[in-house]
Amino acid sequence: MRPFEYVKPKDSKEALRAKTPTGAYIAGGTNLVDLLKKNIAVPHQVLDVTQALSDKITLKRSGIEMGAMVRNTTAAINPTILEQFPLVSKAILAGASPQIRNMASIGGNLLQRTRCPYFYDTSLPCNKRAPGSGCGAYNGENRMSAVIGYSADCVAVHPSDLCVALAALDATVVVQDAQGKKRSILFKDFHRLPESAPQQDNTLPEGALIREVYIPKNAFHKHSAYVKIRDRDSYAFALVSVAAALQLDGNRIVAARLASGGVAHKPWRWLAAEQFLAGKETNATVFAEAAALAVQDVRPLAHNAFKVDMLKGAIETALQEALQA
Repeated sequence: MRPFEYVKPKDSKEALRAKTPTGAYIAGGTNLVDLLKKNIAVPHQVLDVTQALSDKITLKRSGIEMGAMVRNTTAAINPTILEQFPLVSKAILAGASPQIRNMASIGGNLLQRTRCPYFYDTSLPCNKRAPGSGCGAYNGENRMSAVIGYSADCVAVHPSDLCVALAALDATVVVQDAQGKKRSILFKDFHRLPESAPQQDNTLPEGALIREVYIPKNAFHKHSAYVKIRDRDSYAFALVSVAAALQLDGNRIVAARLASGGVAHKPWRWLAAEQFLAGKETNATVFAEAAALAVQDVRPLAHNAFKVDMLKGAIETALQEALQA
C-alpha cells in the first residue's frame, strides 16, 4: 500500500471541493482497502465521506430514499424496507458476511469493482485494470465470467447482490457532480457494459458523489425472492443470482421483474421474460417457459457453459419462491 493524504470533509460540498484528480472517496472501505493493498488503486489522496453524506432512510409518497452512507445492515433490517421493499433486504442478506454488511455503504456498494481474478492479479493482463493489456479471462480461466453482454475486451461480471435488486425495482441514483449540481441517473443506465472501454464501470461523472438511491413505490412487496448460487454459503460471490418479483391478481401475473447477477458486466434485466410473464397464470410450466426465454440469448465461454442450466433453474426457483412468499 502506498502512502496517501487522508482527508475527512464535513459535507458533500467540502468533499467535492477538496478532491484532487488523483483522489478517491472512501465510505465503508470494504472494496477500496482491498484495491489499495493490491496496488490496483493508488490514490495520492483518500477522502473519508462518512460524515459528508446522509445515512438516513426516508419514506416519501412516491417511494423510498436511502442516503449513500446507509450501511447495508441498516437497510436490510429497516422496518419500512422489510415491509414495502423486501427484495432489497433479501438481496443484501445474501451478500458478503455480517461483518462486511455492517461496514459497507449503499453508495459504495454501487461502485464496487469486479472480483475477476485477472483484475486482482497485477501480473496478468486485464483491460479493466490496465487498458490495452488484453482480457486474460476471455481465452483463459473464465468459469466465473459473463455469459451475456460481454466483449472480447472484458468478460468480467459485476459483484453486487444489492444492485441486482435495485435493477429489478427500477431504482434511480441521485448524484452530485464536481460543480455541486445534482442529477438523477436511472439505475438501468448507471452501470455500463464493457464494449471497448471496460475500465469504465459506470456512468458516474468524474469526481462526482453518489448522494442517494431512490426506489419508486411498487406492488411487488408481497411476492419477491432472491436466489443466489455460489461455491460456498458465505464470503463468496454469485455464480448466478436471480431477483424475482411478482404483482398478482389472484393467480394471474399483472407484472413481473427478473434480474440477475453473476452473468454480465452489470446487473442484467430479463425484459423479454418479464413481458412474457405479464398476463399469464402462475404455474411451473409458465415459469419454465419464462426461464427458457431468458437463457436463449446467453453465450457461455469455454469454461462456464454450466451457467446456462444453472441460470434457468435459478429463475424457475426464484419465481416459485416469489409466488410462495
